Amino acid sequence: MLEVNKDNFEEEVLKAEGYVFVDFFGDGCVPCAALMPFVHALADQYEGKLKFTSLNTTKARRLAIGQKILGLPVMAIYKDGQKVEELVKDAATEESIKTMVEKYVALNA
Repeated sequence: MLEVNKDNFEEEVLKAEGYVFVDFFGDGCVPCAALMPFVHALADQYEGKLKFTSLNTTKARRLAIGQKILGLPVMAIYKDGQKVEELVKDAATEESIKTMVEKYVALNA
């Protein structure tokens, strides 16, 4: 799982070809911390099939606001630099994240 920040987000996500998964999390976000092991396990499971990244919004507040990240957690899929789907707050459950990842892994195949 690639940790992105304000210095490499554009290169790794916005300029990347194909699908990129971004886990937007924050230091004080309890649901984010709870989901993190599950998301990392998905990243391991689908390595090479989908690019997985994570962004600590606490350290990149302006970038997060620029991406319209207003609440946490947010799990988003980008395609060729455009956000195509996201799961926000209560919608970001293990089941919904897995379903979203599998959908884009299949489209990426």
